[in-house]
Amino acid sequence: MKALALLLSLSLLVVTHELGHLFFAKLFHTRVRRFYVFFNWKFSLLKAKKFNGKWHFLFFNAETPESWDEKNLRPEDQDNTLWGIGWIPLGGYCDIAGMIDETKGADDLESVPQPWEYRTKPRWQRLFIIGGGVMVNFLSALLIFSCIFSHWGDDVLPLRNVTMGCEYHQILLDEGFRNGDIIYAFDHEEQNDFAEASSALMINTPDSVTVLRDDSLVTFALNRKRLIAALNEAQPQTLMIPRWPFVIRDFTAGSLAKRSGFQPGDSLVSINGDPTPTASDFMASLPDYADDSVTVGFYRNGRYCEKHLLLGHDGKLGIFAADPKEIFEVRHIDYSPLQAIPAGIKHGWKTLSDYVSSFSILFTKGGMKGLGGFITMGSLFPDYWDWHRFWNLTAILALILAFMNIIPIPGLDGGHIVITLYEMVTRRTVSEKVLNVIQNIGLVILLLLLIVANGNDLLRLFSGFYR
Repeated sequence: MKALALLLSLSLLVVTHELGHLFFAKLFHTRVRRFYVFFNWKFSLLKAKKFNGKWHFLFFNAETPESWDEKNLRPEDQDNTLWGIGWIPLGGYCDIAGMIDETKGADDLESVPQPWEYRTKPRWQRLFIIGGGVMVNFLSALLIFSCIFSHWGDDVLPLRNVTMGCEYHQILLDEGFRNGDIIYAFDHEEQNDFAEASSALMINTPDSVTVLRDDSLVTFALNRKRLIAALNEAQPQTLMIPRWPFVIRDFTAGSLAKRSGFQPGDSLVSINGDPTPTASDFMASLPDYADDSVTVGFYRNGRYCEKHLLLGHDGKLGIFAADPKEIFEVRHIDYSPLQAIPAGIKHGWKTLSDYVSSFSILFTKGGMKGLGGFITMGSLFPDYWDWHRFWNLTAILALILAFMNIIPIPGLDGGHIVITLYEMVTRRTVSEKVLNVIQNIGLVILLLLLIVANGNDLLRLFSGFYR
């Protein structure tokens, strides 16, 4: 399910990104030879092109017929794009005529520049063509956030309402937090929203924290340098989770708990007489009784009950636990479609700002260890299908894709933008040979980053297996 969600999300983002390039290329009468979803190395699942007044299709094709080549088509068909679906689901591309990019080098260009090529267009038009993908990713993220707020609204979990406090990652426990603390302030600035406080700890890292501990307010300092280093090393998905009782929301298919007579709403509080007051206590203790009989204590409608059952080898009951927002009182905000637009824009800007702030960690000592690849991205999605979570993560990934593409690395959109801006300022044209060298350097850099990011994923994966 995680892989399916990631594939669908990235496919949507790649298509919209490349459509941004396509839109401005067509707007400025620049020929787009191919538009592909996924990469088609040696093979295509589908090819489609319109010429001679009708659409033509090829399925599971390796070689495009010469009759499809624009040179062999009528003049009115030569501007038509070949649409395709590749078999490697790692991206896609928009092959713009007269542009040195990942699809072609200087040797692949026409010997004589043509008026319908990218390289002959005014520099300001080229800037829009190359920046169109980033623009569309950013705008699509804001649109998705706005639609989320319009359809689902927003549930804000106030920190004070998490009456059992939070459980903290060992990184924060080493800094002075204690499980059960309720956060009150960062750097003496009051905190109210649980999600914002969690994000601030991960990204902005305050110098001091004030918490409610044993009915008393306690303030202590954080070592920002040590905390950032620990975050780079451990790469936690979150630093704190609410402490909440384990309440059954639903059951998995063939659930042992359901067969044993448990019901949604039951609050599980003990295993073999040992108290498990929080969901994390219960989930951490249960696997210890795999292939063993257990007595589970629970409350139903305010009455204490017990059930005896034999666990399977996986030590699971087949239960979906209620979310903290279903347990504690939340502040729900409903938005009309018009209200959702500014709310979505504000949320998108804040999300992008937080990501940009965290990006600086990459340049700290050990920062490259924090890079993650497809496994890291896939781990963000839940094991079950959740449209709200899917669209929220897709919007976040759209912002990340937009920011990463604007970085001035040769080969990325940002590299092309910098070159175009350089030409606009100096009024000098960078030669095609130089562009070819820059493109090749960029591809090497991107390949190395890809290897490092996914290599980190594999190292974390295998270290988890053997830990």
